Amino acid sequence: MIRLLLVDDQIIIRQGLRSLLEAKADLQVVGEAENGQDAIAQIQVLQGTEQAPEVILMDVRMPVMDGVAATKQIKELFPELKVLVLTTFDDDEYITEAMRHGAMGYLLKDTPSDELAHAIHNIHKGYTQIGPGLFQKLLTPEPKPTQLSTLPAELSSLTPREQEVLHLIATGANNREIAQSLFISERTVKAHVTSILSRLNLRDRTQAAIYANTFLPHSKAGQSARFDLGNT
Repeated sequence: MIRLLLVDDQIIIRQGLRSLLEAKADLQVVGEAENGQDAIAQIQVLQGTEQAPEVILMDVRMPVMDGVAATKQIKELFPELKVLVLTTFDDDEYITEAMRHGAMGYLLKDTPSDELAHAIHNIHKGYTQIGPGLFQKLLTPEPKPTQLSTLPAELSSLTPREQEVLHLIATGANNREIAQSLFISERTVKAHVTSILSRLNLRDRTQAAIYANTFLPHSKAGQSARFDLGNT
């Protein structure tokens, strides 16, 4: 049984989610919150009890405390909790920020109940989940003029080869394709990927791709971008 906390300022959304999710035998809604501040307060009360939530379904646009700020605080206070962001197509800037603060999933609010339940199970196991349409949107943010002085300082910690690997990760290339492109072994590529994630304090290849598309020039992924999340 996976215990869930629903966080959304619209009661009709919470009621709809509760109805859909409680129809699944292995999902249990243990609480509802109307904003991020309320969610944190409920988690603090429920921690250590049999009703402690394990996965948080988080809206992004809410009064008092939005989903991005709430995700940041929840991951700082309760790092073991998993956060699944529920969003709409015009919320991509919120999703990127939520990812930086530890959210593990991003789905549209109209995701079918079976797909939502499947995503909850995967997130509970520690896998990242991104809904159809959101992945490409996140990889192709609005173009922004990039000044060298605005690049994150941690980029300077990457070697030239690691920057090449990061560029290729942003295109959706897997380890084999990167190895072929750079004429190095897959084992060497894997070592570079591990180093990149460590140096940039990123969790997985999806975060690395979004980071590259945000901060590195000429890293826009093409329409055929794809990911092998298990091939780190």
